[in-house]
Amino acid sequence: MARAFIFVLDSFGIGGAADADRYGDAGADTFGHIALACAAGRGDREGLRCGPLSLPNMVSLGLAEAARTATGFSFDGAGPLQASSFHGAAQEVSNGKDTPSGHWEIAGLPVRFGWGYFPDTVPAFPAELTEAMIREGHVPGILANCHAPGTQVIEDYGEEHIRTGMPICYTSVDSVIQIAAHESHFGLERLYEFCKVVRRLADPLRIGRVIARPFLGETAGSFQRTPNRKDFSVPPPEPTLLDRLVERGRRVIAIGKIGDIFAHRGISEVRKGPGNMAMFDAALGAMDDAGDGDFVFANFVDFDSEYGHRRDVAGYAAALEEFDRRIPEALARLKAGDLFILTADHGNDPTWRGTDHTRERIPVFGLAPGMKGGMVGLRPTFCDIGETVAEHLGIAPGRHGTSFLAALTGGHA
Repeated sequence: MARAFIFVLDSFGIGGAADADRYGDAGADTFGHIALACAAGRGDREGLRCGPLSLPNMVSLGLAEAARTATGFSFDGAGPLQASSFHGAAQEVSNGKDTPSGHWEIAGLPVRFGWGYFPDTVPAFPAELTEAMIREGHVPGILANCHAPGTQVIEDYGEEHIRTGMPICYTSVDSVIQIAAHESHFGLERLYEFCKVVRRLADPLRIGRVIARPFLGETAGSFQRTPNRKDFSVPPPEPTLLDRLVERGRRVIAIGKIGDIFAHRGISEVRKGPGNMAMFDAALGAMDDAGDGDFVFANFVDFDSEYGHRRDVAGYAAALEEFDRRIPEALARLKAGDLFILTADHGNDPTWRGTDHTRERIPVFGLAPGMKGGMVGLRPTFCDIGETVAEHLGIAPGRHGTSFLAALTGGHA
């Protein structure tokens, strides 16, 4: 029996979504635009990085070919492919361009229903929701109540929050309520409890996530978000790949925010770390511990939260290069018969207007030691990723998607 690993580079889209215009994102391309910006010198930052984007390890596994499949983009750093590597791209069919939609679809469950959203007005939240948050959450009021970037809203309201005890509540174009509060002055556990109240109140509105955003610091300019973010998500409406594996007695090790995304359903164990590199360490440890039939599902959120939303091209590029340098550590842990997939959940083009996610296709590439590998094509749904893992680990197929495992073994998919 084999093992399977999916590493999600959160927001690392590769452009070309057929329905991008529906989301106002026609032409967005996270990977392609970062590469072009770096080639033109717009990704240089003293003391951080300079020059063209360099991702030799991911390119050797098929990243450049995946981008070519998605958009026709030719990456200047392309080179030879490793034996047993595979590559392709996938188009999202779910509604939305956010974390739950992307991850649930990767795990074999497309989101066909409509998420609830808040208008870009002030206030953004309906009065009855705001009143219930204050009453049932036992807070003196809320601050912000608008669409806002997370770091800016803390700068704008952090001092007032400390002074008044009112949590900072804001949203975006995604189906989300974000709640920022000071870890010491407000209290971390109190923030989590308040988010649980808001989660219950948001359920009738079909809001995908309520996110706790703790921070520290005493004055504007010194505030910093901490690693203790916690997502309170609605549970998937049907069994996902994770549920199906656990029901068959397999172990699902979730790295990073994966447990939160699936409302801790179908999860055997959660491991976390403060930042991408600590998360990579946790993922390597899970690879070491995974036995036959086990599945490690990892999310690397910094690409999205630290660089995509902040429209930081140089930071995103440097984070990709740092991640790429560690890929050989993961490959060294693979055994014959394992399946290692690198992918994304949506885009967040740091050259794009605004600060929100972008609707894009995602890369599907990696290594299948001992198999033929090769092209898996443009997959019509992210669900094909989960169904490939299901077939690889020997469980029955789900209701959505088609496995491409045969393409890796020399058949047809």
